[in-house]
Amino acid sequence: FIEGSFMAHSVYGYFNNGGGRCYIVRVGASEDGGADASPTAVAALPSASDAALETLQITALGAADAGSDISVEVTDPTSEEGAEPNPDLFNLTVRRGGQAAETFENLSLGRGRNVRNVVTIVNEQSQLIRVTLLETAGALSLGERRPRTGTYNLAMPAATSTAVTELAPRDFEGDAAQRSGMGGLEAADDITMLCAPDLMSAYQSGLIDLEGVQAVQTAMITHCERMGDRVAILDAPPGMKPQEIQNWRVNIANYDSSYAALYYPWIKVFDPVAGKSIAVPPSGHVAGIWARNDTTRGVHKAPANEVVGGAIDVEFQITRGEQDGLNPVGINCIRAFPGRGIRVWGARTLSSDPAWRYLNVRRLFNMVEKSIDNGTQWVVFEPNDFALWQRINRGVTAFLNTVWRSGALFGATPSEAFYVKCDDETNPPEARDLGMVTVEIGIAPVKPAEFVIFRISQWSPEEA
Repeated sequence: FIEGSFMAHSVYGYFNNGGGRCYIVRVGASEDGGADASPTAVAALPSASDAALETLQITALGAADAGSDISVEVTDPTSEEGAEPNPDLFNLTVRRGGQAAETFENLSLGRGRNVRNVVTIVNEQSQLIRVTLLETAGALSLGERRPRTGTYNLAMPAATSTAVTELAPRDFEGDAAQRSGMGGLEAADDITMLCAPDLMSAYQSGLIDLEGVQAVQTAMITHCERMGDRVAILDAPPGMKPQEIQNWRVNIANYDSSYAALYYPWIKVFDPVAGKSIAVPPSGHVAGIWARNDTTRGVHKAPANEVVGGAIDVEFQITRGEQDGLNPVGINCIRAFPGRGIRVWGARTLSSDPAWRYLNVRRLFNMVEKSIDNGTQWVVFEPNDFALWQRINRGVTAFLNTVWRSGALFGATPSEAFYVKCDDETNPPEARDLGMVTVEIGIAPVKPAEFVIFRISQWSPEEA
């Protein structure tokens, strides 16, 4: 958990509410250029000819705290009596906790046959350090470039900030080739939900303004529409009252897509860093609820009237009257009910099309489309004839019959719930000449009982 970031809370809420596999991508550039390597202890060894000229860098392996207990000692090699010592050679002893752990003798900076190059020998054999040859100025001999005799302690380098200093909507959009931002998620075929909880931490810290939030959320919607197999879970901006979020949704953001759902208000969870409850965007928790609902009930069941695990309160208490104003414009409320906990109380998309009003309808179609696409890959390169069309009809019909029996489709019989058509009408000669086979499918999705209406009147048995 990091102060000022919602990612850890969102991922924890996702798994705590029943989430499965989770992909996380980083956005933005840090002050150190975006390097994400863990810091480790290092030491720079000066050359024999000039103490200001560094010739080798020693880097500790393993945990950074263990590396600070390592030192290296450079000594001259022992030579036979009467023999002139070779100025190019040196010994390297690695000490851990003051005790000699590894020793490498007769090393050299040179290369060639029968030469024990320091980089090659140490990096192949040492379990504690790695050696890097540094560029040295001037045309120095091997004897002048070799490390100076002495003992050198490895230490942690000065801390550098990894905080993001600049952020723009394009950073969230990312690049598919570089596997960054939303573009990096295009490579994953099993994604069904998209969240950006730290978009709100960027907004709260001033790295991005409200227009930037809208730009990023629009990019999320565009990504989901283009991929066709996932839905964006959008967080409402923080601190907005019910009337303000309704105005923002209708008159400012004005999103219109069945591939997105908006949730309000933020929820409160316990923060181990602050030691108290804080408000966090609900998208991660909601994603976990979607996953749990898919597993326990099925994708056709609206992911609403579900308890938000881990939530201890909501940022704003929503009344029934406020709910009646927010729900029709596609704002899914999270409400606290006495004796029933904190629950998601809405399952609408942001679409103005009544056919795609409900979230479970969009996600059911996504599931059916992807399942049929995956299940008919065997068709590719098969002879495009009547026999193939019959096989496709049988396979797709069998799948949809299973979907209907699970309660996902409306109708008393399969013929009322769906139809499949793959024949010479959907595959005319000109389409077959292009190597295409077309299947026409229609399904009748089950829609949620959003309002339960009771008609109650007085009844007198004497008048019956």
